[in-house]
Amino acid sequence: MKFSKATNYALHTMLFLVSVTPNKPVSVLELAKRQEVSPTYLSKILTKLVKAGMIESASGANGGYRLNLNWENISFLDIIHAIEGTTSLFDCSLDHGPGCPIQQIVLSAEEKMDEHLRNQNMSELVKK
Repeated sequence: MKFSKATNYALHTMLFLVSVTPNKPVSVLELAKRQEVSPTYLSKILTKLVKAGMIESASGANGGYRLNLNWENISFLDIIHAIEGTTSLFDCSLDHGPGCPIQQIVLSAEEKMDEHLRNQNMSELVKK
């Protein structure tokens, strides 16, 4: 099981925005430079975070990206879902339905992972 690089960049971008100053817009160029990634690629990731309501974009000379008002409640799982989507990591290749014992075990493990990630907030990480 592996999350995409986009999720990695999204998590690090959110951590940076939380740690710098939640209300100050940061340009995509600065964010991309900090992570050594293409601004075009990072812009696509930031667009997903904007659509998910986690950050907002401000245009103009002093524009950029900044956290939304309720940023303290954003969990790792929220960010992962914004980038990866909410579909299950496991899809039973045999159509046994919900009674498949293998699917039950894997989905149970996935639920525990989701619960753990849901309980990890960016604001708590910055405090550490």
